[in-house]
Amino acid sequence: GADGDSAMTVVMITRNRRAEARRAVEQLLQLPERPPVIVVDNGSRDHPSSDLRSLHDRVSVIELDHNAGASGRNIGARHATTPYVAFADDDSTWLPGALGRAAEVLDAHPRIGLIAGRILVGPEQRLDPLSAEMAASPLPTDPALPGRPVLGFAACGAIVRRHAFLAVGGFDEHYGVGGEEGRLAVALAAAGWALVYVPECVARHWPSPARDHATRRRILTRNDLWSCWHH
Repeated sequence: GADGDSAMTVVMITRNRRAEARRAVEQLLQLPERPPVIVVDNGSRDHPSSDLRSLHDRVSVIELDHNAGASGRNIGARHATTPYVAFADDDSTWLPGALGRAAEVLDAHPRIGLIAGRILVGPEQRLDPLSAEMAASPLPTDPALPGRPVLGFAACGAIVRRHAFLAVGGFDEHYGVGGEEGRLAVALAAAGWALVYVPECVARHWPSPARDHATRRRILTRNDLWSCWHH
């Protein structure tokens, strides 16, 4: 059916946040692009899988017996059958039209390995500071690309060309969640892929009060993410 025509799969990781994961998947299922959703459960004690699978036949759940951290996304990407993969966390979703726009950009620009989307935070939808930083990226612009080149991103606002992502090994399994993006950005750039910030691709993020997002943001926005481009 029409569901099989999607160029994009959403891969979401979750752990011990059953209600949040359900809310996030319900929002992803409402997207007009109708993407398949692959949830990688990082060894949850509250076993959300049957709950999530019952939402729609577009949802599949991969249950791990351990916490693979950020690298759980690699497992989801390997299971995807679409050329492009959008990442989500159990506290994020994409706005309608974002994934369609990303697919158009990736179709039109075969050099692009990763799109960093614009992230709006909380009920008031304020611009994530990382998005502001990417919009002002110091990397030289390339007129052939539809957005500013970047060397940093947040996973919950990223869309990748699946074969490029898997070819460089995806997210490093030595990371938990937080800071894993820098390694992947450098690996993609070193392999010759372009990474661009495309603000029309918008993700929404509602941070959990149970997580220390200030720490994650410090890891992500440190200037050495940019400086490793030059070394």
